[in-house]
Amino acid sequence: MNALGAVILVAAVGIVLFGSTRAALLGAMVGILYLTQSQRVDVAGFNLYAVRFVELAGFVRVMARGEFSRRDLTGVDKALIAAYLYTVTVFLLRSREDQAYVIGSAVDAFLTYFTFRGLINNVQTLKWFLGAFTVMLVPYVLLVVFESLTFNNPFGIIGGFQMAWGGETWFRNGRLRAVGSFGHPSLMGTLGGTFLPMYMALWFSENRRFVALAGGCLCFGIVWASNSGGPLSCAAFSVVGWLFWMLRKNMNWVRRGMALMLVVLGMSIKAPIWYLIARIGSVTGGDSWHRAQLLDVATHNLNLWWLAGMPTSWTKDWLPYTNTVTGVADMTNHFLVFGITAGLGAIVLLVLLLTSAFSHIGKALASVRASATPEPGLEHIYWGLGVVLTVHLANWFSITYWDQINLVWFMHISIVSGLTSEVLRATREERLEGEAVPTARPSAPRLVPTPARMRVNPGWTARMSHRR
Repeated sequence: MNALGAVILVAAVGIVLFGSTRAALLGAMVGILYLTQSQRVDVAGFNLYAVRFVELAGFVRVMARGEFSRRDLTGVDKALIAAYLYTVTVFLLRSREDQAYVIGSAVDAFLTYFTFRGLINNVQTLKWFLGAFTVMLVPYVLLVVFESLTFNNPFGIIGGFQMAWGGETWFRNGRLRAVGSFGHPSLMGTLGGTFLPMYMALWFSENRRFVALAGGCLCFGIVWASNSGGPLSCAAFSVVGWLFWMLRKNMNWVRRGMALMLVVLGMSIKAPIWYLIARIGSVTGGDSWHRAQLLDVATHNLNLWWLAGMPTSWTKDWLPYTNTVTGVADMTNHFLVFGITAGLGAIVLLVLLLTSAFSHIGKALASVRASATPEPGLEHIYWGLGVVLTVHLANWFSITYWDQINLVWFMHISIVSGLTSEVLRATREERLEGEAVPTARPSAPRLVPTPARMRVNPGWTARMSHRR
């Protein structure tokens, strides 16, 4: 770690630990945006990424201040814990190689997720953060655009990759593919592509359109500078996801129609369904054939990894070429990486995590629509979160998350959990209050005289006459 990296790290950790909740949010994002993977600290023989200290500071702060409690656990929280705990456990039981990396990935998941779970737990905080993040993105976008135009990465002073790293592969159509502070152009572009739906939500949700427009333009700037097909697909999915807003009350039919369409398209191309990736890639660009072929080869070798994964070295013969850095097949599929790490069980748990998150969003949307006095724009915010998840899901078929973008993913899924739990909790409280309202206790029925009761007993009348 160099001196500038140390200054950024100390500043970020200090703000996260001792600042207000909103200041801590910005401190955490400083660590994600401005601390490269090359900034590491040697602790007891282990090289720890600098940003991991920011994660740890955030987790300690949230737990020490009670900003998150075990009582606040939701189904999404439990699904994430299960997915990453299962994956690391199975891997450690199977392999003695790369254990530090897999453990570190799980640590990143837990620390980052619960940090943001405690810091962003209501819609007002999220809206404020999107506005503040817009300001933070301005210098970042200027730096990556500068890199794209001059072939010189300003983040090189803190260990960012320079254009020479990787040779000509970092160019596409004569234009540089900027990396910024990330490890790959597609990963940097994913930052812009996955935040874009939230700025679109801000545009529709309230009268803050200048902030929404500025944030959206900055996100497009990052996508443009990356010059990569994956981020461009993220932006396209963001727009398509918001076009479905018009059909928001008929999503059951939309899902069925999409499933039917995939079946028809799969039959029409006379090839496995994953070769649709190659067709889409012919429009967006990128190595789409590789991604489709990788899934095809992985399926044919399912017997090797379905139970508990397998060593990545076994994939070196899967394709006619290998990754120039690792010497094995280039794993450009996030779901497949989970499978190679810990088998089909890990993939199933990852899918269940996504299913739980989408389910929570659906319930939150239903609660907002059923509310007698819904908060203006709230439905747009939850819809935007659903689009963010969709963008991540689609992106996982073309790339593997492995640097700071992993932290962005954990941040987004934690926001889904925190904000949906807020509205669902409020709905439950309203329902319980309605059930607890005391109702008037029915009075005992009065005996109304009937003609039968009003008949005069002749014997009683004679006795009364005698007494007189």
